[in-house]
Amino acid sequence: MAQAMKIAIVDDEQDMRQSISQWLALSGYDTETFSCAEDALKVLGPDYPGIVISDIRMPGMDGMQFLRKLMGSDSALPVIMITGHGDVPMAVEAMRVGAFDFLEKPFNPDRMSDLAKRATGARRLVMDNRVLRRELSDGSQLMKKLIGASPVMERLREDILDLGQADGHVLIDGETGSGKTLVAHALHAAGSRAGRKFVLVSCAALSEDALSKRLFGPMMPEDAQLPAMEEARGGTLVLEDIEALSETLQARLLSAINEQGAPAETRIVAISNLQEAGRTSEDALRSDLFYRLAALRITVPPLRARGEDILTLFMRLSEQFAEEYGCDAPQVTAQEAAQLLQAPWPGNVRQLINIAERAVLQARRGSGTIASLLMSDHEDMQPVMTTEGKPLKEYVEAFERMLIDNTMRRHKGSIASVMDELCLPRRTLNEKMAKYGLQRSDYI
Repeated sequence: MAQAMKIAIVDDEQDMRQSISQWLALSGYDTETFSCAEDALKVLGPDYPGIVISDIRMPGMDGMQFLRKLMGSDSALPVIMITGHGDVPMAVEAMRVGAFDFLEKPFNPDRMSDLAKRATGARRLVMDNRVLRRELSDGSQLMKKLIGASPVMERLREDILDLGQADGHVLIDGETGSGKTLVAHALHAAGSRAGRKFVLVSCAALSEDALSKRLFGPMMPEDAQLPAMEEARGGTLVLEDIEALSETLQARLLSAINEQGAPAETRIVAISNLQEAGRTSEDALRSDLFYRLAALRITVPPLRARGEDILTLFMRLSEQFAEEYGCDAPQVTAQEAAQLLQAPWPGNVRQLINIAERAVLQARRGSGTIASLLMSDHEDMQPVMTTEGKPLKEYVEAFERMLIDNTMRRHKGSIASVMDELCLPRRTLNEKMAKYGLQRSDYI
């Protein structure tokens, strides 16, 4: 859920502080007030979850000095300056230093609310991006996103850790929606380049001319970016949909790779997303480029090959969406669990995310079933499923594990509450948790 935004109000006049605070509080903001800049600086660190409204004329440290201190600590912190009638030149200077905007006394409260809304929106975007960047630079966090205890996921995590420490180029292939870009992020975070540049370019999203300029230049003077090969120097360059490169661009990429020598200055991670039946990345790329990129290779498993991971993922996703929408996660019946396990999942994890969100929205309205969502996605799916050659025991065990896992999570590891809800004696519950690899400490 989005982090609540605060508003720090800094003004030496008590009446002004209180009137601004009361007005913004009525608009739903969480405000805190300070009588001087020195006190405010003790609280306003680089990741302050909100914005600042400050008077420009104050005794001691004035608004301009205060603004420069804040910009030196966090240049993306929105600061709205309050100015007097004759302070417009000073307000213009404040904007040059980095102020978000300014209000001239006497100001319209609605204008202040509008500015606060725009400033907090900008701050929220900055904070969300920082959280994402921290996650993408933290290999352990990324590994947690690669959920699953199936053998194919255990192998995938091992491959990421092994190849992350290597220095050669990597080819990642797999079906659409299976998580190939997440794997590319994890590869970068697991290796020695983790703290360096991570640049991602979608080869299918640009025309040949635009893609050529994005990858190799020359860039126009007005362009803020460097060519991707230069921008990613020392780090990782990820090329999504590598098969979309024309013969000409493939030749230029091969030449750029050869010029780097060994070890490569910039590591290239190519992602192949071929969807045509019977076609491979080896067919789509010239052989010399293919063998340079595929020296190290990872194939991301499709969702249908991940067994019980499907139920684990579904429950985690539905819990996240339920929290976001402020409702309870849907309860999964044994038949629905079997249907989740047997669905063909052509859209893989991306499709599962969509199903989980729709299931939560259905449950919030009090109508519909998970089975109906699966059938709408797969018209050939029948309401009553068959085991299609898999032993019934596997489905029963998968459902049992999901039920215990979900109940433990809901009761935050309270063994007594889980025993009571599932009508299980302590010894039986302990045996089943040991059988399914569930640890009470994971839920506390």
